[in-house]
Parts: sequence; structure tokens; C-alpha cells
Amino acid sequence: MKKLFSKLFIVAAFLSMSCSEDFLDQIPTDAVSEDLVFTTTGNAWAALNGIHRAMFVRYDSQGQPGEGGVMLVRDVLGEDMVMTGQANGWFVSYSRWLNHINENSGDMRFVWRFYYVIIANANMIIANIDGAEGPAQDRREIKGQALAYRAWAHFNLVQLFGQRFEPGGANTQLGVPIVTEPITEGGPRNTVAEVYAQVNADLDEALTLLTERRNAKSHFNAGVVRGIKARVALTQGNYQVAAQQANQARQGYSLMSHAQLYEGFNNVDNPEWMWGSRQIDDQQTFFASFFAYVSLNFNSTAIRGNPRAINSQLYAQIPSSDARKGLWDPNAATASLRDPFIDQMTLSTFTKRNYMNRKFLSQGSASSVGDVPYMRAAEMYLIEAEALARAGQNAAAQDVLFDFVSARDDEYTKSTNTGQALIDEIMIQRRVELWGEGFRFYDLKRLNLPLNRTGANHVATVINNKFEEPAGTNNWQFKIPIAELNANEFLIQNPD
Repeated sequence: MKKLFSKLFIVAAFLSMSCSEDFLDQIPTDAVSEDLVFTTTGNAWAALNGIHRAMFVRYDSQGQPGEGGVMLVRDVLGEDMVMTGQANGWFVSYSRWLNHINENSGDMRFVWRFYYVIIANANMIIANIDGAEGPAQDRREIKGQALAYRAWAHFNLVQLFGQRFEPGGANTQLGVPIVTEPITEGGPRNTVAEVYAQVNADLDEALTLLTERRNAKSHFNAGVVRGIKARVALTQGNYQVAAQQANQARQGYSLMSHAQLYEGFNNVDNPEWMWGSRQIDDQQTFFASFFAYVSLNFNSTAIRGNPRAINSQLYAQIPSSDARKGLWDPNAATASLRDPFIDQMTLSTFTKRNYMNRKFLSQGSASSVGDVPYMRAAEMYLIEAEALARAGQNAAAQDVLFDFVSARDDEYTKSTNTGQALIDEIMIQRRVELWGEGFRFYDLKRLNLPLNRTGANHVATVINNKFEEPAGTNNWQFKIPIAELNANEFLIQNPD
């Protein structure tokens, strides 16, 4: 058994649920000596900042840029992000629904371990911060943020590797192992109900410790924790809680202007952003970056040969008066009809595909730098509207939906839809607004909906004819990595 945290508190180290090698070959510059890290709140802040940085650093390969990489996985598994070519192959196997059910996949193994890295390091903070010298308020903030990270990571893990949460059910189906102590040996999988109970307990405790104060938008505060609680409650079908928490979470944030919609979704200073990673030039990871795979303009093989596009059927449902209509170019393959912006922002060697994205822009063709969005106020409006509609509060849902959509579409009139028709309208808005931000797989799974890519612009040779997946099959659960199964006798693999 290798002790992972014997000498160094390494935020980007590979967590093992039992025996495993360290995740990085080199100690990151933000590593802090274990003997010093918890003696003062100043050093503990450095450890917490290391977790913030672990959200976007490169891991084993260029296709593993922290949370941005997992966001891409969750979207290419859905029907709304179209892979227009194979290019150099990154994320193609995921789009074919092969990688996430391959227990030998290194990329899928990264997903499991990335979230347990966050949990392991959060646990180190939670277990030790109470004894650190320094202001009491700092201890509270540091501990509250660590609890929020632990909750957020468990929430992601159970949605990916566990069976879906069934609102109103016992939820005794297998989830993922809950880890609440800085241990190196793994245990059995907890039930889905137990994982969600732990997630909610951590979030509630975090809210007792945090205020709206924070040092940067990469940090958690009470508002962001409420936003996570809203996501959890929506997934659990606790619609009144979801609506309340989403409403409270978005207070103090304004929706972006039409002009700001076209600035590239790459700036955490945008007034609508609630939580995101700020990436600075000397932290550039080049090809291991969210923007190296989803932006319009970064000069990578993945972008040149496989520009991401929106599902053509979804695009057709966006009114021409909606400012978001311009975030994709339906005529990019036809030079005479192409949006001139596409030529201005890409090199001549870039492939042009219809419905290609212009939503995300990197710093430039030679720089993949860009801030990564994890939570925006727009999502909170959509959670609130959906939750109210599913709770049968049609008028309130219509009001919230109007407040949101009218900021995107000057000609939008308040919906008169009720019941399922209103829910359907809200879900279309959600799909359009959150395109590329990592939500679609989660939405399909939580609502027990099938994957359906038929009739749109998906390329059969790219997705290997993977146009459909029925709801509720075993393929909606990621396989647990074989290395974890071999090292932890208590783990049970998901069924084929």
C-alpha cells in the first residue's frame, strides 16, 4: 500500500481508492509541505487554492483538462453537441458511446480519479483546518469551501457512475463509495440514496460557514453553494427546494447583454457568471484545455478538423429574433452564405461545417487560454422555471421564464403554455442556453429520456452510427476503471 499523502499535500496528485501510482510525475508549483500546510490559515488557503487550480490543469493526456474535459464528455454523449469530423480523434470514442463503458479506458479512468482527487484533498482540509492558527472567519471559509467541493465531486460521481436517482423511490441501487476522511484504502459502493444524503449534508454544513464573501469567482461562496443545492434538488425531484435555492443563488447577478453573448464565453468577469476558473497566460496548458476542443478559433487539429456544431433540429427551434441564434452559423459550409465572422475568426485551413459554433472563443489562434464557466445565473433562472413548472406552479414558472428569455429575445412574449407544454418550452431554452457547458448527459439521465440523434446533422461515420440509446439501459452508467476494481476488493462493477 502506497501512502499518498506522506510528505506532500499535492492537490493534483492522483487519488487512489487503494494501491496506485501518483497522478503527476512532477510536484506542481502549488504543492505545500504537509508539515506546514495546516499550521496556519495562510498555508491552508494555499492548499485550497491548489484545489481551485486542479479544476483546469492537465492530467495524464491533453484530453484531460480537469472539469472542462469532463464537461465535454457529458455533452458529446448527448445529441446537442455535434462532432462534425474525426480530426485527431479526441472525444470521438465518447460520442460513439464506447469510452465510458470501457473499463480499461485511461480517459474514463481519469474521470473517476479527477473527482476523487478533489474529494481527497478536500478531506485533508476538513480534517485539519480547525486547528490552524489564524482568523476564525478564514477557518470557516476554508472549511466551508472544502465541504462544498466534497459535495460537488460526490454529486458528479454518482450521476456518472451510479444508477439514476429515482424521485420518490428508495434509491437503494448502487452509487459510488462515499469518502469523508483522508484515507488511502477504499470501501464498498454506497447506495444512491446514501450518496445524495451525504451531498446534501455537506452542502448544508457549508452554508452555515460561508457568506457571500469570497476572494474570486473561482472560489465558493454561499450563493454558489445554493446553486449546487438547486442542481441536486432538481435531480432528486425536490422541486420546491430547487426553485427556492435557484432563486436565492442568482440574486445579485444580472443577465448578460446581447453584446456580451458574443464575447466568447471566456471571461469570469462577465456579470452573469457565478463560478468559473480563471486561467492566466503563464498557466496555459495549450492542447489540454477546454478551449482547445470547443472554441471556434484555437489553431488545434481538433478545432480545424472537427469544429463543434449545434444539433440542426435544436437550432431550427431558435427564433430569428433571439440573439443566441447568432452563436452558430447554419451556412458555414457555403462561402457565399457564411457568416463573415467565421472567416474573420478562423484561418483558411479551418474546416467550415454548417451549424458550427461561434459561442466559445479562446484568447487567440495560438493560445487556448480562456476562463471556464461552471455556473451562470442563466442556469438558475432555468432551474427555477423548470422546478416551478414540474411542481404545477404554471404562472410562477411563466414569469421566471419571461424574465430570462426576454433578456435574450426582444420579441419574446410571456408563455401561455401550461403543464407538459410549458416544461417542454423550458427544456428547449435550457438546451440552447447551456449548449457546450456540460449538462446534456445529466439532463437525459435524470429525466430518464432516450438519446435520439436521428434526423439532425450528426455524421454517421463520426459517431459510428450511434444515433439512439434507449432510456434506462446499463450504458447510462460509466464503468468503474479496472485498476480500481483490481485494487479494491469491495467494489462491484456496473453491469454490461
